[in-house]
Amino acid sequence: MREAVSVSELTEHIRRLFEFDEILESVLVRGEISNYKRYPSGHHYFTLKDAGSVLRSVMFKGDAQSLSFQPSDGMSVLAAGRVSVYPRDGQYQLYCRKLTPDGAGSLTLAFEELKKKLEAEGLFDPRHKKPLPFFPRRVALVTSPAGAAVRDMIRVFGHRWPLCRLIVAPVRVQGEEAPGEIVSALRYCNKHNVADVIITGRGGGSLEDLWAFNDERVARAIFASVLPVVSAVGHEPDVTIADFVADVRAATPSHAAEIIAPDCEEWLSRIGETRRKLSPDRYFSDKRQQLDRLSERLMNGWERGSSPRGKALAALAARMDALSPLKVLARGYAVAENERGIPVRSVNDTANGELLNIRLSDGFLKSRVEGIG
Repeated sequence: MREAVSVSELTEHIRRLFEFDEILESVLVRGEISNYKRYPSGHHYFTLKDAGSVLRSVMFKGDAQSLSFQPSDGMSVLAAGRVSVYPRDGQYQLYCRKLTPDGAGSLTLAFEELKKKLEAEGLFDPRHKKPLPFFPRRVALVTSPAGAAVRDMIRVFGHRWPLCRLIVAPVRVQGEEAPGEIVSALRYCNKHNVADVIITGRGGGSLEDLWAFNDERVARAIFASVLPVVSAVGHEPDVTIADFVADVRAATPSHAAEIIAPDCEEWLSRIGETRRKLSPDRYFSDKRQQLDRLSERLMNGWERGSSPRGKALAALAARMDALSPLKVLARGYAVAENERGIPVRSVNDTANGELLNIRLSDGFLKSRVEGIG
């Protein structure tokens, strides 16, 4: 008879058997969630079940941060991880590393869950949208360097705004590594201020092909960008989470380039028109016409002065001039005024010792009355 072992020793032996089993080290299990609980620690505990059995499962906080949807009871899922024994309970369980919805529409479900979550946090709020530069000098293209999208954008910029410098930040835009690379490129562009605006995106494809731009990490990196970001993913019908978070959504990569790049030919035409409007030639031309009209009016007035009516008017003006008091003074007469400026018309209007002003043709004399005769 074998020597007795403790419960702990037996449990440890079984645990080692589980851990050395290649199948149990990495499994993908399909099942329905029940008894789902999320603890304050951030760990997720649930049971996977089907018609014939149940499997206890745990997803620790670090792995749960990658969830793109909110798990709930009754949901059919695919759980990836390893199976081992939990020594305290002596029961085997699935240590889940990745959890995704199962069946048709699983990606759509994950999309809607993440969209609802980020919208509730305010990441789509128009108040956070940054304006695009009017005349960009540098534009960063966060995309695949080998795709058709980058060639299309380079072509559009070359035609519309060749003064702009393009910086290609090469990333993968599909597959498990793509979200991390896109996030790193966005952070690099911001940290080193490499451009005035960023375009991130790719050409069209299936929902699975575009999934990197539905990743929560990419969405949060776009939202955190100090530089304005234009999302240009797929074709016009395609919509991603990146489109909602970005400052501007473009229907295609080419459309993104058209949004950002001013049309140099159009601006040259505007500048030429403005230059013509600012030219002094038009101003002086208008003034010359006004001068011609004034000259014509002056000549007409001179001619009217030479007419019989003009001559009669001149004779009348001469007669009025002859009656002018100034003309009388010019012939040697004078006008006496008291200090209040009232003319002295009679000796009775003054008295001995009063000061008088004597107006002559060329000025005044101050005098005092010494006697009245």
